[in-house]
Amino acid sequence: MNKIQYHILLLLLPLVINAQVVTGKWKAIDDVTGKPLAILEIYEIEGKIYGKVLDILNPKDRHKVCSNCSGEDKDKPIIGMTVIKGLIKDGFEYNSGKILDPKHGRLYKCFITLESKDQLKVRGYIGFSLFGRTQYWYRVKSQ
Repeated sequence: MNKIQYHILLLLLPLVINAQVVTGKWKAIDDVTGKPLAILEIYEIEGKIYGKVLDILNPKDRHKVCSNCSGEDKDKPIIGMTVIKGLIKDGFEYNSGKILDPKHGRLYKCFITLESKDQLKVRGYIGFSLFGRTQYWYRVKSQ
């Protein structure tokens, strides 16, 4: 490999690494306790990213409904609920959408970024991203 090809490869390598997709199944980890919370599926519709709850990992919480939610989510089962709504790709980040906290029934601004191909940073916040919480989700491997 000549020097020019080598330098081009070095310049393009970060783009290839960050070109990983956020779609797929993810295990959400509680940012306070460090315990696994749920399995979610992130998917794309018409260029926007959404995420729904596939499973709740604590058996006693599996049949809970979103009693604190408003609108169409009010009193709906949390399993099957869309909690990430309408994120748009912006460089290496997905933002300009919302995330629902079904425990409290609140919608927050949201952005997500891939920290690695198997780790997703999910940040929900009010106003500025400085005022919020971050969870790390881990890709669920196909079996």
